[in-house]
Amino acid sequence: MLFLLFELARDRYVLDVSQVAEVLPLVDIRQMPQAPTAVAGILNYRGTPVPVIDVSQLTLGRPAERRLSTRIVLVHYPGADGQPRLLGLIAERATQTVRREEKDFVASGVTSDGASYLGPVVADARGLLQWLDVRTLLPPAVRDVLFKQPSAD
Repeated sequence: MLFLLFELARDRYVLDVSQVAEVLPLVDIRQMPQAPTAVAGILNYRGTPVPVIDVSQLTLGRPAERRLSTRIVLVHYPGADGQPRLLGLIAERATQTVRREEKDFVASGVTSDGASYLGPVVADARGLLQWLDVRTLLPPAVRDVLFKQPSAD
């Protein structure tokens, strides 16, 4: 399988590229007043507004460092209606891909109800890579702010 490699602090994570629509440079994002802290804002992607999450803010409580290798990764996020929605993820050092077999990943031995998006790990020469599952990344409160369907009144 092919994975997109990125970093949170000094730790390395991977996303299955089948969940990735496109990797963009860190472009201007329109901020959303009163949005949850992890919501960086929205961007215009080919005429469509796309919500953007700062993965570092969401997971570590601090914004991603703005560097040349910081990217916006557009991913397919499952909507409540079963239809995939585009979601932008600000990710540090998201400039490389790696190939690994799915069977090479093993359970980390640590689970957290607050971080259900953290999947199994695999070791390489630089240490561990942890698989991050886009489908379970957003806490319900953030997901509802971004993708809640307006009620028909």
